[in-house]
Amino acid sequence: MFHFTLINSEMPWFFPAAVTLFGACIGSFLNVVIYRVPAGKSVVTPGSHCACGAPIAWYDNIPVLSWFLLRGRARCCGRSYSFRYAFVELLTALLFLVCWLQFSPTKALAGVVFISLLIGATFIDLDHLIIPDSFTIGGGLVGLVLSLVLPALHGHDGGIFVIDSLRAAVAGAQGLLVGSGLVLWIALTAEAVLKKEAMGFGDVKFVGMIGAFCGWQGAVFAVFGGAVVGTVWFTVALGWQKLAGKPTAVAPRAETPEGEPAELGLGVHVPFGPMLAIAAAIYFLWAAPHVAAYFSSLAELLQPAP
Repeated sequence: MFHFTLINSEMPWFFPAAVTLFGACIGSFLNVVIYRVPAGKSVVTPGSHCACGAPIAWYDNIPVLSWFLLRGRARCCGRSYSFRYAFVELLTALLFLVCWLQFSPTKALAGVVFISLLIGATFIDLDHLIIPDSFTIGGGLVGLVLSLVLPALHGHDGGIFVIDSLRAAVAGAQGLLVGSGLVLWIALTAEAVLKKEAMGFGDVKFVGMIGAFCGWQGAVFAVFGGAVVGTVWFTVALGWQKLAGKPTAVAPRAETPEGEPAELGLGVHVPFGPMLAIAAAIYFLWAAPHVAAYFSSLAELLQPAP
């Protein structure tokens, strides 16, 4: 702790810069995860390689920088590759930095794990309309473990560690159960009314994972905040689609109930995971104190007068 304080006082830029670079490297790994996990491939072997099959040298695999130096083209064969690779690396680096600047080191450590799960699940859902169990069930278990060993994740720190740890674990378990239960009832009710599947069970498990990291208030915020984000997103995308006369790149992937590609509109399946992830990130990084104050005020209003 002494060395940490000394370094931070002498070089206040060091840890933010290190966290940002670390985030960019994790973003590069997440690009591999996003591509390989849905395909059932190992994220460890083989090493990074081009679509033509040639291995990518380490100096062409520097996060963010390589994309700009190579102008978005592979050195081996000249094929172009999407800016999204650099975007995921930049996004991860930025959100890791925000975690570090917003929270204590222990909560920031849990936060970077949570942010990584959100980013990976978001882009897989955008590409494939699925959220793998490794992100939902696995992520939920990771959230419970981190709640136990890093109780600062749920604001329980500074007291007796064992007691703080148990309280945080209860908060994580409560969030997992409330989050998944809430979305499950919404999905079942919507399915009964609409006579068709309205929400995938991947979303149910995903909100449970969010609750394990954010508690029940964060899970509730993610559900309703995600609905707001989705409404704004779809409104903008539909408006642009009408004006341009063709689908826009900012529109989420859409499929018919039979699984065929479709334009964005009524009656098609679209990914809800990214909307949930955006709302969850907003809650975790900025909105949690305001949401807690709102629920506290609401509880006071609902109490019977003495």
